[in-house]
Amino acid sequence: MAAVPTSTAPSARIATPHPHHRRAAFVRWVRKTHGWFGLWGAILGLTFGFSGIWLNHRAVLKLPPVAQARANSQLALPDPAPATPEAMAAWLQTALQLGGPPNNTRVEAARPVAWTEKAPGGKAEAGAHAASAEATGATPTAAAPRLMQPARWTFNFGGPHAAVQAEYWAGNRSVAVTTTSNGFVATLTNMHKGTGMSVPWILLVDTLAGSLIFLSISGVILWVQTNRRRTVGFSLLGLSVLVYAVVVLMRVQG
Repeated sequence: MAAVPTSTAPSARIATPHPHHRRAAFVRWVRKTHGWFGLWGAILGLTFGFSGIWLNHRAVLKLPPVAQARANSQLALPDPAPATPEAMAAWLQTALQLGGPPNNTRVEAARPVAWTEKAPGGKAEAGAHAASAEATGATPTAAAPRLMQPARWTFNFGGPHAAVQAEYWAGNRSVAVTTTSNGFVATLTNMHKGTGMSVPWILLVDTLAGSLIFLSISGVILWVQTNRRRTVGFSLLGLSVLVYAVVVLMRVQG
């Protein structure tokens, strides 16, 4: 009896992942990534949360003022005095024995003092005198010289725990220096506001901001994908959006 030949080659079947499996893998990835992002921003989140509550409610809750010690002094300038803001900043850094250049420098040019516009001899009275002289044919008299405010240079040094502000008025022979030493809470609030912070800190806070954006989106995705009570979830999300919009509109209109 002749044997019937049989094929030993396996049947070629391409395994197509089921949509349910793809959804489950996506949810697992979102959950895992959500956890890692939350772990990354945990310490920064606690810092910003504590300092944010303190900043928002320090007046309403009568929280004690932050501990600060402030000292004012005058620093004599060398002869000759630094002629440019850059030279002044370099000299102040050396004279005050500071660890780095100023965080920011503000230069205000010389300008007329504000009250000369309304004071006798200002623009209004000068215009009236000129009009009167033109009407009568008399020779107008010269207006009184206007008072000028000298140029002012302001330098801010330091970080969140201590700040040094130096103020120089053009023509003075000294610089006014204000040194502020902050306590623990004041340091946290300065870190929250970015006062005196360096570029690495700002970039680190940017990663926290990005993490918060991802956590918000991934939290909604996890709720929608893993919870059957979607109506409750969307109602809560809509309520939060409505409250946020109302608060923003009240702030804008107020």
